[in-house]
Amino acid sequence: MAEKKMRFETEVSRLLHIVANSLYSQKEIFLRELISNASDACDRLRYEALTDPDLVAEDPDFKVRISVDKEARVLEIADNGIGMNRDALISDLGTIARSGTSAYLEEHADEEGVDLSAIGQFGVGFYSAFMVASDVEVISRRAGEDQAWRWLSDGTGEFTIADGERDGRGTTIRLNLRKGEEEFLEESRLRHIVKTYSDHIALPIVIAAEDGDESINEASALWTRPKKDITDEQYSEFYRHVGGFDEPWLTIHWHVEGKLEYRNLLFIPSSKPFDLFDPSRKHGIRLYVKRVFITDEAENLVPAWLRFLRGVVDSEDLPLNVSREILQDNPMIAHMRSAIVKRVLTELGKKADKAPDEFTLFWENFGPVIKEGLYEDFENREMILKIVRFHSTTGGDDLISLEEYVGRMKEGQDTIYYISGEDLDAVRRSPQLEGFVAKGIEVLLLTDAVDDFWIPSVGEYEGKPFKSATRAGADLDKISASTADDSEAEDEKFFDDGKVDSLIAMFRLTLNEEVKDVRVSERLTDSVVCLVSDEGDMDLRIERMLEQHNQL
Repeated sequence: MAEKKMRFETEVSRLLHIVANSLYSQKEIFLRELISNASDACDRLRYEALTDPDLVAEDPDFKVRISVDKEARVLEIADNGIGMNRDALISDLGTIARSGTSAYLEEHADEEGVDLSAIGQFGVGFYSAFMVASDVEVISRRAGEDQAWRWLSDGTGEFTIADGERDGRGTTIRLNLRKGEEEFLEESRLRHIVKTYSDHIALPIVIAAEDGDESINEASALWTRPKKDITDEQYSEFYRHVGGFDEPWLTIHWHVEGKLEYRNLLFIPSSKPFDLFDPSRKHGIRLYVKRVFITDEAENLVPAWLRFLRGVVDSEDLPLNVSREILQDNPMIAHMRSAIVKRVLTELGKKADKAPDEFTLFWENFGPVIKEGLYEDFENREMILKIVRFHSTTGGDDLISLEEYVGRMKEGQDTIYYISGEDLDAVRRSPQLEGFVAKGIEVLLLTDAVDDFWIPSVGEYEGKPFKSATRAGADLDKISASTADDSEAEDEKFFDDGKVDSLIAMFRLTLNEEVKDVRVSERLTDSVVCLVSDEGDMDLRIERMLEQHNQL
């Protein structure tokens, strides 16, 4: 087929512009990204070969090979993984499928010196090669196919694709290095980069030396090693290998033996992913069976409310030929899921107790997602309630737990009061809070959309019901006041009953069916009037939300 010139889609062009203008100091991350992609290609072929062994019959030993040509200023990274055909080269290297990419790139389009570590969010580490290369050539041949293809681009908006030549399956990426990037032609420098960033890759990474190919990495799955033998730096690099773009906030690594045997290496990010609330967002857990990659789409392995997790789960008991369909209802998957959830919640509970300031950072990033579990996960609801945190009317900027709230409830108080709204400033100014504040009664301030759904579902905590401060039936009379002055004020009468009755009658006549009733209230101390919901009626915030979406 004749050579064909094609244009990158808009998002790729923007991304390449960011790469070209990046001042990112650690340019060597391009090698980490290319090796990671090569490893993934081998993992995917290893899985396909379980049902079609002929795909790897001629070359069963997977590896990544690095070679240099100093005279030509060329660096090559080759693998014998699954490879790509023409359509895959166009779709994988010419477009970006991840949703949300366009908005992110639009936001950073005019920035100079963008930190490229954030670009890892989009799964497009391949383009980091243009930090050091004037042009990039990709020769690839799909396993099971005879035709190879050649993809070439200088990263300025276009690429060409044509017939290529390759003896076997896999992909070779050839970088023509820019002037000033000669360090990446030095064997010692390449060895150092591999040891620093890719030592955890579970297949050999070899470098072409004068006396033959030599393996330069540990080549064992990191999660199979004892924790005591793994450094924080190695954990961090593996975290980036499985999709992280920052430093892990928490690393959870454990080995389960017994009725089922499996290993788990999970990470919680320190930053909130850009697509955390995107319904099409993929889960970040990779499932392996006996070190063989099976899928990164085992959605039943962790619940949606833990979708921020990254890492691997490696089972010794699942069959190697397990299909994604079988995973949907597999009792072993259900068992592992339950154990994973409980272990993660246990570790979060420890962090909340021992490092509350660090836990606050976690909660600001992922609290709204965790609270989805209160609505969706009855089995683990009590454990989740132990770690949820809230702003309150007496907590200032600090977050409090439900245990802390209950521990400082007023004498005579048997209810957990809350108020929900769009943002903290708005709910703090709400006139519905005046009576509570006057009596020193703490009220939880809820500003996440999910709050109005989990509260009715949960109902209570340790026998104490949740009740909205916007409810007309919020009875504060039986609760002790904060001060003697407050108690005396409760007995004072500030109005004439007859005149007030006339005023109430006028309001009822004027407002007619706009409101259910108009009543005298001692809940207000500064405001003249406020709206409340009657017992059993829809909460005010939910009513507003439905009105905004024309549902009322």
